[in-house]
Amino acid sequence: MTNLLKSISLMDHQKLTDYLEILCQSGCDTVNATITAMESNQAISTIEGLTADERNIVLQELKSIMSVYKQ
Repeated sequence: MTNLLKSISLMDHQKLTDYLEILCQSGCDTVNATITAMESNQAISTIEGLTADERNIVLQELKSIMSVYKQ
Protein backbone atom coordinates (compact mmCIF):
# COMPACT_ATOMS: atom_id res chain seq x y z
CA MET A 1 0.00 0.00 0.00
CA THR A 2 1.42 3.36 -0.99
CA ASN A 3 1.50 6.46 1.20
CA LEU A 4 -1.26 7.98 -0.94
CA LEU A 5 -3.72 5.30 0.07
CA LYS A 6 -2.63 5.47 3.71
CA SER A 7 -3.29 9.20 3.84
CA ILE A 8 -7.01 9.17 3.01
CA SER A 9 -9.95 8.76 5.37
CA LEU A 10 -11.09 5.31 6.42
CA MET A 11 -14.30 5.55 4.37
CA ASP A 12 -12.42 6.65 1.26
CA HIS A 13 -9.81 3.98 1.92
CA GLN A 14 -12.46 1.24 1.86
CA LYS A 15 -14.03 2.69 -1.29
CA LEU A 16 -10.70 2.71 -3.13
CA THR A 17 -9.77 -0.72 -1.80
CA ASP A 18 -13.04 -2.03 -3.22
CA TYR A 19 -12.24 -0.52 -6.63
CA LEU A 20 -8.75 -2.02 -6.55
CA GLU A 21 -10.07 -5.45 -5.65
CA ILE A 22 -12.60 -5.36 -8.50
CA LEU A 23 -9.91 -4.34 -10.98
CA CYS A 24 -7.38 -6.89 -9.75
CA GLN A 25 -9.90 -9.73 -9.90
CA SER A 26 -10.11 -9.06 -13.63
CA GLY A 27 -6.56 -10.35 -14.10
CA CYS A 28 -3.16 -8.97 -15.01
CA ASP A 29 -3.96 -8.24 -18.65
CA THR A 30 -6.98 -6.17 -17.68
CA VAL A 31 -5.05 -4.34 -14.97
CA ASN A 32 -2.23 -3.52 -17.40
CA ALA A 33 -4.77 -2.30 -19.97
CA THR A 34 -6.44 -0.19 -17.27
CA ILE A 35 -3.10 1.36 -16.30
CA THR A 36 -2.38 2.20 -19.94
CA ALA A 37 -5.84 3.67 -20.43
CA MET A 38 -5.62 5.72 -17.22
CA GLU A 39 -2.22 7.08 -18.22
CA SER A 40 -3.77 8.16 -21.52
CA ASN A 41 -6.72 9.79 -19.73
CA GLN A 42 -9.19 7.47 -21.45
CA ALA A 43 -12.63 7.02 -19.90
CA ILE A 44 -12.91 3.76 -17.95
CA SER A 45 -16.37 2.69 -16.86
CA THR A 46 -15.05 0.71 -13.89
CA ILE A 47 -13.75 3.85 -12.17
CA GLU A 48 -16.04 6.54 -13.54
CA GLY A 49 -17.44 7.23 -10.05
CA LEU A 50 -14.05 8.37 -8.74
CA THR A 51 -12.71 11.90 -8.47
CA ALA A 52 -9.49 12.84 -10.26
CA ASP A 53 -7.54 12.49 -6.99
CA GLU A 54 -9.07 9.08 -6.33
CA ARG A 55 -8.27 7.93 -9.87
CA ASN A 56 -4.67 9.03 -9.33
CA ILE A 57 -4.47 6.99 -6.14
CA VAL A 58 -5.95 3.95 -7.90
CA LEU A 59 -3.46 4.35 -10.76
CA GLN A 60 -0.50 4.56 -8.38
CA GLU A 61 -1.75 1.55 -6.41
CA LEU A 62 -2.23 -0.51 -9.57
CA LYS A 63 1.30 0.36 -10.72
CA SER A 64 2.64 -0.65 -7.32
CA ILE A 65 0.76 -3.94 -7.40
CA MET A 66 1.89 -4.77 -10.93
CA SER A 67 5.52 -3.87 -10.22
CA VAL A 68 5.75 -7.11 -8.24
CA TYR A 69 5.14 -9.08 -11.44
CA LYS A 70 7.73 -7.20 -13.49
CA GLN A 71 10.72 -8.22 -11.40
